Amino acid sequence: MNTLIEKWKSGSIPRLGFGAMRLPEDSNNEMDFEMTNALVDAYMATEFGCIHYFDTAYGYHAGRSETTIRECVVKRYPRESFYLADKMPFWQVKAPEDMERIFNHQLEKCGVDYFDFYLLHCMENDTYATAKQHGGYAFLKALKASGKAKHIGFSFHGDAKLLTTILDDCPEVDFVQLQLNYLDCNDYGAQELYDIVTARNLPIIVMEPVRGGALAVMADEAEATFKAAAPNASIASWAIRYVASLPNVMTVLSGMSTMPQVQDNTALLKDFVPLSDAEHKVIGTVLGQLRAIPTVPCTACKYCATCPQEIPISDIFTMYNRYAGNKDLPGFRRAYSGINEANRVTQCIECGACEAVCPQSIAIPARLKEAISAL
Repeated sequence: MNTLIEKWKSGSIPRLGFGAMRLPEDSNNEMDFEMTNALVDAYMATEFGCIHYFDTAYGYHAGRSETTIRECVVKRYPRESFYLADKMPFWQVKAPEDMERIFNHQLEKCGVDYFDFYLLHCMENDTYATAKQHGGYAFLKALKASGKAKHIGFSFHGDAKLLTTILDDCPEVDFVQLQLNYLDCNDYGAQELYDIVTARNLPIIVMEPVRGGALAVMADEAEATFKAAAPNASIASWAIRYVASLPNVMTVLSGMSTMPQVQDNTALLKDFVPLSDAEHKVIGTVLGQLRAIPTVPCTACKYCATCPQEIPISDIFTMYNRYAGNKDLPGFRRAYSGINEANRVTQCIECGACEAVCPQSIAIPARLKEAISAL
């Protein structure tokens, strides 16, 4: 029996999780521990009727996310007061013994003896092939049997066929982590993925509910539609409530990097009110407006930050997407001019390193050229 379902149904799992992919950094691009402490404290102070949930990964913030969680959460709060999730990065696994080495390093970096949730990270065709080759599922089950991982699952970035294959191959997972938001569900096949997992009676943890901020700051027309319907609600709140309203969603992860984000998200999900039929129609109107804008489907996860030319890929896509929505060409030019000339798109060598790790399967070099052609 899946004990996680029992915990979820009994109210022991929080509806809002703190994602450590987008923690605040200071002006020198170092981790801002003071601000992170404040955000963590605000999240932990929110009464959900259960303990809290933090999600990190080996590669977030160029390897600094786990140690930041250690300093700002693990060292400052009792271990029994929070759940902690981490993930196995199979793009760094070259042999079966690498999994044990990486896992032990993660325990050390986080300063814990076990993880409450442990995942096969970013399963798509290549990473799942690596996981199968090196016995990733057997490793997960062994972790659970030993008590080093209380609940096991995987995060997913593939198609419906692959998702079905993984669930068939790994029948004893406790949960699945999916990228869900109203844009992905309606335009990119995420609703089908949700339905497949739901049919297996597995709870879903949501990642990218606001699509890396793309559903928090958008085209003027779309924002005006939301504001007309609910003047006091944040634009992001519509996206958070959309996924939290899905019946089989257990926890919504939010990469909160500012205090207003924490305050908004905790207020929304502490006393949660599902979307009404009328509000779903408002989102339908906004979707129509967004479809008319030729944006790049980047979520600013920064997996591509390993670019050998140090091109700030996700930043450039964010600049371009804002321009696509508001047609503020001078603003786009000002933002792009702030990038060092040695790290601009003209320096791209098309090595493919970025495409290999992009969860959204974006043809990055081509889309970069497309973006700056507007300049």
